[in-house]
Amino acid sequence: MTTPPLFQAHGLTKIYGAGESEVRALNGVDLELFAGELVVLLGASGSGKSTLLNILGGLDVPTEGSLHYAGEDLTHADEKRLTQYRRDSVGFIFQFYNLIPSLTARENVALITELAENPMSPEEALTMMGLGERLDNFPSQLSGGEQQRVAIARAIAKRPQVLLCDEPTGALDVKTGIAVLEAIEQVNRSTGALVVIITHNAVIASMADRVIRFSDGRVANIEQNSQRQPAAALSW
Repeated sequence: MTTPPLFQAHGLTKIYGAGESEVRALNGVDLELFAGELVVLLGASGSGKSTLLNILGGLDVPTEGSLHYAGEDLTHADEKRLTQYRRDSVGFIFQFYNLIPSLTARENVALITELAENPMSPEEALTMMGLGERLDNFPSQLSGGEQQRVAIARAIAKRPQVLLCDEPTGALDVKTGIAVLEAIEQVNRSTGALVVIITHNAVIASMADRVIRFSDGRVANIEQNSQRQPAAALSW
């Protein structure tokens, strides 16, 4: 790519424990990620994918190495700056929806929009996810796929530049999972956000611009897809 990378990671290393109990979750990762990309991180459990995602999202810091976001060194940012970065720039989607049961879909999204600088309205974000008729439903009144789409609406309502997705279809059946991937794909195409998806499902890799495979805390290889396959065409 000719545009400057949104993320630049050099020698990223994350060590937990010490001595005989030391675990290197990341072991010298060099990586560039670009605005507008849809990237899939593939690898077995324990390969370092989630650790990398947490560092990209400002939820954790590396033991060694550096991470730059839009030219800014996040490696030495204090907690106040990391909190601002998470609030303003990053949306998170997890395997479990983490919705508040006593709040409606609209109110769950409003929790985020009330803190953001230039957010979408909850109604706009939910309508974008095909939930315009479900604004006042509680999570218990929604299917698993609908709940995950509320979670996506909540993540994108603050207009993040980065959307980080950790096994977003892991708790869903195949049909519902594809619908959720279509929603994530729509966010990537319509907002230009960098989307990074962690998955163990290699089929999902075909919808990415690039596939980054992890093994033992390292980048094993990076593949460029010549043409992205629409999420709707996936089958597994």
